Order: sequence, then structure tokens, then C-alpha cells
Amino acid sequence: MSSQGTIRIGSRGSQLALWQAHHVAALLRERGYSVEIEVIKTTGDRLQEVTFAQVGTKGMFTLEIEQALEAGRIDLAVHSLKDLPTELPAQFVLGATPERADPRDVLVSKDYRSFAELPVGALVGTSSLRRRAQMRHLRPDLEYVEFRGNVDTRLRKLGEGQAAAIVLAAAGLDRLEKTEWVRERISPEAVCPSPGQGALGIEIRSGDTRTAAAVRFLDDATTRFAVTAERVALAALGGGCQVPIGVHCWRKPDGSPGLGAEYEILGVVAEPAGDRVMRARSVGDSAEDLGRAVAADLLEQGAAELFEGIGMI
Repeated sequence: MSSQGTIRIGSRGSQLALWQAHHVAALLRERGYSVEIEVIKTTGDRLQEVTFAQVGTKGMFTLEIEQALEAGRIDLAVHSLKDLPTELPAQFVLGATPERADPRDVLVSKDYRSFAELPVGALVGTSSLRRRAQMRHLRPDLEYVEFRGNVDTRLRKLGEGQAAAIVLAAAGLDRLEKTEWVRERISPEAVCPSPGQGALGIEIRSGDTRTAAAVRFLDDATTRFAVTAERVALAALGGGCQVPIGVHCWRKPDGSPGLGAEYEILGVVAEPAGDRVMRARSVGDSAEDLGRAVAADLLEQGAAELFEGIGMI
């Protein structure tokens, strides 16, 4: 934090990233803090027309922001948590995980009301191998095409008829109030979300006690438990954004079965072609144990062998 007490937030320049940064800034200002936002262009922002599979994704949306954080130009970074690598460098910590938005994927279409209603051979746009692999398993009769760009770009391409439907994260569209063409919120049982999807991660410097104290009120215990379990599972599986892994953890409704355990986790690994989908579940009250349990089950089913060939897809 600057000597004047101003908290400086680093953010990507996309519409969604800026919404997230301004959202956190507004909450901090309500607590009496002075806040400034610095826009930082990342590798991922510069490579909008290159597929994730071609460049890999580890740190592509965070590297330059972390460099600014380490240099002291900013005091905290607001990330979409699914973009943040599961292992942070030692000089950084996750200062807070605010309450999560809808973690599901959504089907967006002008003309069709659901994934099931799409006609044979319809084009479905997505930049995510995870989504594509799981959807191929459900609907191998559809054609899946690469769709990159920010939310507005993808919606424009959809409006131009470049696809019959696209699949995006619900949280981004909800936050930007661009839900006009959202037709279906897809059950995690059908398409399991990315670990951390719908959640924000507030990254700060290790040992920065002033900023840590300032953001502590933003931390939501239920969200932190769930995303910790999901990220532990992802780390144990050795996967990143370019691997078709879905992990979703949620707090069970009161009175639901499961030996009194409060949380349930679902892990999914899919072959890119969609021929095989591995699933694992666990219930419990330790985020780390849940994440490790679901990863161990998937590895026992052969997930590691599947990952070995993904670079050739």
C-alpha cells in the first residue's frame, strides 16, 4: 500500500477484468479506502487470435500483473481465479476469495433454446478444450469450432452467424449483464466447470500485512473451501487450462445424505475426442482431502495416460 494509504489494483484491460477490478475497488471504498486501478496488458491479451493449445496458458493472463505486484507498482491483483496457476510463486499469496458467482457454463444462442435442441451438424463455438471434450461426449454429432476473443467479440461472431451457439462461463455474462441470448445454464453433471470458475482471486504480496488486513473482509469461507478443493485436485492431476479437466465443489444442502459431510466434489477428465469421460466424487469436510481424493480416483482410472497424448491433439 502506498505511503498515502491508497490501494493500487492491477487489472487486465478487458471489459470483464475491469468490471471485476471496479467491483473490488467499490467494496474497498465502502470501507473508507482510497483506491486506484492500473490497467496492465498481458500475454494472453496480446495473443487473442492464437489458440490456447498453441501457446499454453500457464500464467498467460497473470505474468505481467505479477511483475507489477512484485515491483510494488500495485498492491493487489484481481484475477478470474481459473486463470491463476494453482501454485503461486513464494512472493505472492491469495489474500481473499470473494463470494463466488454462478460457476456453471452457459449455452448462448440466438435461435436454439438448449444444447439438446441444436440440430445435427450445428457449429458450436468455444475456446475451451474442457468444454469441447465434454460436449463431444454428449453430442458427437455437432461440430465444435475455435472461438477466441473477449465476450463482445464472441457475441458479435455469434450474431453474425459464425456458429449456431457458443458456450461461455455464466459468471462473466452475468457480471456484464449480457444474458439476452443465454438459453441454458448447463448442469455441472453434464459439463463440469473449470476449477475456480465463477470465483475471483485477490492476489497480494507475501508479508504485506497492511493490504492483507484491508482485503480480509472480502474473503468468503464457503467459496475459499470450494475453490481450494478444486485447485488441490487440479494440482494433483498436474493439469492446466489446456487440459480437459473439470472440478466442481459445493456445499451440500442441509439434511442431504453423505455421513454428515458438508461438502461434495465432482471431478471429470475427458478425452479430447469425447470418446471417454472419467468421473470421480467424494464428500467430506477437508478441502485438501477432497481435492486429493478426487484426483487420486481419476488417476487410478487412467487420467495420466490420457494427458500424455494431449499435446498431439
